[in-house]
Parts: sequence; structure tokens; C-alpha cells
Amino acid sequence: MGTDIKTRPIVQVKEPPLYRVIFINDEVTTMEFVVASLVEIFHLTYDEAEQITHKIHQEGSAVVAVLPYEIAEQKGIEVSIMAKRNGFPLVVKLEADE
Repeated sequence: MGTDIKTRPIVQVKEPPLYRVIFINDEVTTMEFVVASLVEIFHLTYDEAEQITHKIHQEGSAVVAVLPYEIAEQKGIEVSIMAKRNGFPLVVKLEADE
């Protein structure tokens, strides 16, 4: 009788690449809407959302999150849909996090 030897292949799991979600300032989208979208979509606290919103307003843009690509893309789409429904031209950009 033979002996069965069971082997398991070594699988190396690679972390997915991260992407920065960037909000671009415009002269139409209200600060209140930006804060609300950061709280609702990105689950930030009100204070965190307010700080980021001020940065967007003062600097012209700001990174609001760094996430795996699929999640970053989904959240960007959710914010864009929310903005359009509310009549705002808010632009959300994704950039590879280096």
C-alpha cells in the first residue's frame, strides 16, 4: 500500500494597487453638499469631512480617500450620481497612489 502525500501550492496574494480619490473644487457645488457626500459615501465624521471640504475650497482639490481601484471607482461613481441628482457639477478624479 502506498502513502498518499497531499501538498498545497504556495499562493502569494498581492495587495491590490491603491488609488487616490480626488475632489476638484468648482464655483457651483456647495460646501454643504461636499461635506454631506463625504459623510454619506466615504463614512467620514462631520468634522473630518468639513476639514477636507475647506482644503478642497482653499487649494482647488484634495485627496478624500486612498482605496483599492474598484472601491475608489465605485465611490467616485456614487458621488458623481449624487452630485448630478442635486444639480452640481462636482468632478471626482482617480489617480494611482505611488
